[in-house]
Amino acid sequence: MSGAECMKNPPTLNSASGIGNLQEIGGLNSYVSGSIHSKLAILLISDVFGYEAPLLRKLADKVAASGYLVVVPDFFYGEPLDREKHDLQTWFKDHGIDKGCEDAKVVVESLKSKGVSAIGAAGFCWGGMVVSQLAKYESTIDAAVILHPGPITVDDINEVKVPTAILAAEHDHIFPPDQAKLLGNALSAKSEIESFVKIFPGVEHGWTVRYNIEDESAVKAAEEAHSDMLNWFTKFIK
Repeated sequence: MSGAECMKNPPTLNSASGIGNLQEIGGLNSYVSGSIHSKLAILLISDVFGYEAPLLRKLADKVAASGYLVVVPDFFYGEPLDREKHDLQTWFKDHGIDKGCEDAKVVVESLKSKGVSAIGAAGFCWGGMVVSQLAKYESTIDAAVILHPGPITVDDINEVKVPTAILAAEHDHIFPPDQAKLLGNALSAKSEIESFVKIFPGVEHGWTVRYNIEDESAVKAAEEAHSDMLNWFTKFIK
């Protein structure tokens, strides 16, 4: 998880970015976009750079425009990864996947207590690993999208209990295409759930939320992944 690809193209964080607002949900500060009256919610779980990343919030607003209540929690408690301030191994130890999953469960329960009836979760890099854990609990979320995650294993996927999509990059040493194909085969063997695996050509780890907005091909690839994610949720979160 601490490879160079994980740290490439860090965003310039902006606490004021996006058209949504900040709320506390499940004890976590969260960026919230969309109608508070929606019964359908999408949980977006960030990469190591956290919930103030402008492109992530832009995606949250885009998903919200389709009728969802979108929540992007601060799973790092105000301490996203900063390579100038943090020792990488210590930071990853202090912000573990298991802790992220437990926090996400609390956020989900809070949303359900407010009347939300169906919840999808999508995660990016670190967040993709958290979503792979959440997907093991069918009573928690109803569908999952895992985007360029860290090193998820077949054992993890064998425990998945909800419809799951994996969106992977062609060039990714952290989560290479062969691993995506391996997990796709494991998902296909689970006839009780629907699954979808897609490897995007010509892109690198992090391409869906850390793309160059001035690079037309990068924007196009990211938007294609965003569309696939949204289509997955449209199918199962209703």
